[in-house]
Amino acid sequence: MNLSDIIIALTDHDVAPLDVRISCAVIDSRQAVEGSLFIALPGEQVDGHDYVQAAFDNGAQLALIDRAIGNGFNVLDFRENKFNGDLKEVTLPLCLQVEDTLKALQTLAAYWRKQHPIRTIGITGSVGKTSTKELIASLLSQKYEVLKNPGNRNNEIGLPLTLLELEDDHERAVLEMGFYVPGEIRMLCDIAQPQVGVITNIGTVHAERAGSQETIAQGKAELVESLPPAPEGTAILNMDDPWVRAMSEKTKAQCLTYGIIEDADLTACEIKSHGLEGITCTLKYQDQSYQVSSPLLGEFSAYTILRATAVALTEGLDWKIIQTALAASQVDIRMRQLTLPNGAVVLDDTYNASPASTVVALQLLHGLQGRRVAVLGDMLELGQYEKSGHHSVGKAAAAAAEVLILVGERSKTTAEAAIENGFPEDQLKWYPDSKKAAQPAASIIQNGDVVLIKGSNSMQMDRIMDALKGSKS
Repeated sequence: MNLSDIIIALTDHDVAPLDVRISCAVIDSRQAVEGSLFIALPGEQVDGHDYVQAAFDNGAQLALIDRAIGNGFNVLDFRENKFNGDLKEVTLPLCLQVEDTLKALQTLAAYWRKQHPIRTIGITGSVGKTSTKELIASLLSQKYEVLKNPGNRNNEIGLPLTLLELEDDHERAVLEMGFYVPGEIRMLCDIAQPQVGVITNIGTVHAERAGSQETIAQGKAELVESLPPAPEGTAILNMDDPWVRAMSEKTKAQCLTYGIIEDADLTACEIKSHGLEGITCTLKYQDQSYQVSSPLLGEFSAYTILRATAVALTEGLDWKIIQTALAASQVDIRMRQLTLPNGAVVLDDTYNASPASTVVALQLLHGLQGRRVAVLGDMLELGQYEKSGHHSVGKAAAAAAEVLILVGERSKTTAEAAIENGFPEDQLKWYPDSKKAAQPAASIIQNGDVVLIKGSNSMQMDRIMDALKGSKS
């Protein structure tokens, strides 16, 4: 990308070629490097406009701004009727003033996406988006050059930044799409233009902001509604989730269904968890059976395998490549396994939590050898599902764990449900926050334990993880 591309995208004016090449786009001045484009976004805590000079000092040569930032900066004004396209040379570094930097970022990403006629896979759902994205990218990379959004770059800022990394050699883009409010996924699809849409499931995460589960389902369905008609578009739908199954009526794309319980185009059976060694299962497709293995943890990972396999089939991979890639995949997932100095094994899932993802993690814990310890924090943003969500986790914890350490006011409901379902009170500890829980938890964990740590990100469960890492006995 160069300055000419930016001007065309943001103003619709075709200008003389300007050989000002952009190495990357960043929103953090500390990440600016030689030749980068800095987008000054206003935030709740800091305003990127205050860091334009810092970005230039670090090598950025262009900055998108939407307000005055003082004297001493070269500014090219792209606001309405301010620019007529008459531009033959520029002085760097240069600020490009627009009406709204976030909208400008999104407009620029949509333009750049259209310059790259690649097939794009969009992924959304309540649980399993990241692991699904990672495994799909791993499989498709066996045949194609793949771009994927790293980490949690799945929102109105992160997805456009990812698309600005598109290069001529990319052949597929695999994009996780987050959801908070209705209309968000449709907006992301307008930018990314996916041909394939994968829906994992519909849970209650973000219900506090989005509303009911029905509203969440409607928001997620925006992905399949945005797909092109068959045969170009393909919606990959979970038949075991009634909310997702119903989305087949909302798309003009062809539907490829997957499932374990319900009959589907692609199914998994004979699923076996091998603890921390991964899982094996049999996939059935078009009257044929295929044995597969994966280092993914827990029986529930069969759904991740199904989704990734469905995309791989849609994109032309043969079964031999799929089986080999599944067995060898080392996907970057949020649950980390590590051994503590005292010999205990920890499943670090402190990034975030919802009722569905926590129940799945507890099911994995249940199948492991050793004294099973669950360290669980509050789950936030559940809205009307807050009490029922924590109750379902308490019930699952009673079946899965032998020691239960709970953190946060909402987790009192988890404790009540666990005890109601037979969990011994003397093996349950409750703390108001992770700071107070950290050292007591570290003193409880011993050699031979297998420990799950999980909670919403704002509960700072990583404090407990840090305390455990320092535990010696």
